[in-house]
Amino acid sequence: MFDAVERKGLLDIEVTERLRRTLALVLAGGRGSRLKNLTDWHAKPAIPFAGKFRIIDFALSNCINSGIRRIGVPTQYKAHSLLQHIQRGWGFLRGEFNEFIELLPAQQRTTGSNWYRGTADAVFQNLDIIRAHKPEYVLVLAGDHVYKMDYGRMLAQHVARNADVTVACLEVPLTDATAFGVMAVDEDDNVLRFDEKPANPTPVPGKPDTALASMGIYIFNAAFLYERLARDAIIADDHTSHDFGHDVIPELVGKYRVIAHHFQDSCVMHEGAREHYWRDVGTIDAYWEANIDLTTVTPALNLYDQNWPIWTYQAQLPPAKFVFDSDSRRGMAVDSMVSGGCVISGAAVRRSLLFSNVRINSYCVVEDTVVLPDSDIGRHSRLSRCIVDQGCVVPPGLVVGEDPELDARRFFRTEKGITLITNTMLKELEGG
Repeated sequence: MFDAVERKGLLDIEVTERLRRTLALVLAGGRGSRLKNLTDWHAKPAIPFAGKFRIIDFALSNCINSGIRRIGVPTQYKAHSLLQHIQRGWGFLRGEFNEFIELLPAQQRTTGSNWYRGTADAVFQNLDIIRAHKPEYVLVLAGDHVYKMDYGRMLAQHVARNADVTVACLEVPLTDATAFGVMAVDEDDNVLRFDEKPANPTPVPGKPDTALASMGIYIFNAAFLYERLARDAIIADDHTSHDFGHDVIPELVGKYRVIAHHFQDSCVMHEGAREHYWRDVGTIDAYWEANIDLTTVTPALNLYDQNWPIWTYQAQLPPAKFVFDSDSRRGMAVDSMVSGGCVISGAAVRRSLLFSNVRINSYCVVEDTVVLPDSDIGRHSRLSRCIVDQGCVVPPGLVVGEDPELDARRFFRTEKGITLITNTMLKELEGG
């Protein structure tokens, strides 16, 4: 008889084979309007994150690390920088081995000549391409969240439970669940109800203070998905938003086998981690907090895990450089992350994250600030609790973070006191 180790080995082989018959669709078409001016020219998945990555790199890396090497990326809103990033950084898969990342821009491929009307419609409009790859399972996920997850574990549960669709879910405090799609489940994780942003969320059985929030990650049996999308497509627009979370999934509950998959069962964690890390960095405050957290001694997100690396495109840049060492003019960075190509010239940087190719000039003080790529901070500037957008040229002597009313008049300032600085705002400041 096989022992437990041998049985587990056979199960792992079976899951690996099923992953090869899985097609992942990373939905990357949304603007992310809550990020305000950061998404004026880029889709949310293309926004830089964590020094040298883009937000979409986390979903794509999860696919590769899980063993899924057939990936489609539907895009729509201002997708140029996203397309360019994927072309440059994700071209290492080999078509000869049936590995690929296919870019799927909105092309009005269906009869109605519509652009993507929702997440379900984005998949429906590419059904001919999806069918041509002959997947057995289709993994649908968002390209705008930051997390590390082994999709193979979710697929294993999907197959074992003989599910039609499996929905990944995150346990959140009941008081926060009103902002999510919430699943009511029984003790066997069968989904009994799916409510979008309910006023009175249903708690998890046995956990009265916790609710199950949908992560927007779904595994479908391929044939079942085709059928459901075809049915949704013929419904008039005033009766459906053609969205998985709003329309398709709720319609399935109670009629088909809809199973909940708990994120903690597939979250990839480092030794000593205290939380199952998942972030929707869809607001200025959340984006700032997630980046600044990476500068702490032991951040919740481990970017140094060689067993589950995050892949990306990285320009060939020289190492970061720190110059001048006098008491009044010392180039230094403390409790900070500094990326390639940066020059800190006689300035002090504390608890901040500098993306690639940033220059901080003499006598500056930059604290608790996220500086996106290719920015230049002029001499004698003082920046605190800011996000400096990509390519900004900050004029000498600019002070931000010390006078809330002045900051709000000149830039975008959140209720939590984070100031977003963009080049357009700086040019208007000069003009004024």
